Amino acid sequence: MLNKDQKTLFMKWLDEHGSAVMKVARAYTLTSEETQDLAQEILLQAWKSLPRFEQKSSAATWFYRVALQTAMNWQRKEKPRRIIQKPLLEVHTVVTEGVNSAEAAQQRDTVEQLYRAIRQLPQADAALVLLYLDELSYREMSDVLGISENNVGVKLNRAKQKLNELMKGESDGS
Repeated sequence: MLNKDQKTLFMKWLDEHGSAVMKVARAYTLTSEETQDLAQEILLQAWKSLPRFEQKSSAATWFYRVALQTAMNWQRKEKPRRIIQKPLLEVHTVVTEGVNSAEAAQQRDTVEQLYRAIRQLPQADAALVLLYLDELSYREMSDVLGISENNVGVKLNRAKQKLNELMKGESDGS
């Protein structure tokens, strides 16, 4: 594949699947700066691995694999620093038309609570929840994670139960 063709293909896939990169980065980080850093790292890894893409899976599946693997590696490397440094959680301003400021604040709080809960899940469960939130089919989740569709269903149900407990526990303790 020529470098120009690679760039064209990469930009097309980035346009189609860039939101997945940001969702994964957001779920594995604590601040907006970290999210941006991780997103850049994911894109760099995707660019580097593009020549090895064998078209055995869809572009979406491949992008998710690269994003999740990069995020899990990044999180492993960042863990020692995170233990020492207490992060300040930031809430991004959500601009929603037709929603008053109280509703918008509630939405931001709920989204932030969801991401905090996702970060508390084991890595494999967090990855599964992210794929579910992005509305991938069990087949697509199976392809991304390299597990059977039945296993996806079982693991997803368990992860959703744990996520529900974490969300309830946080709202009870708030």
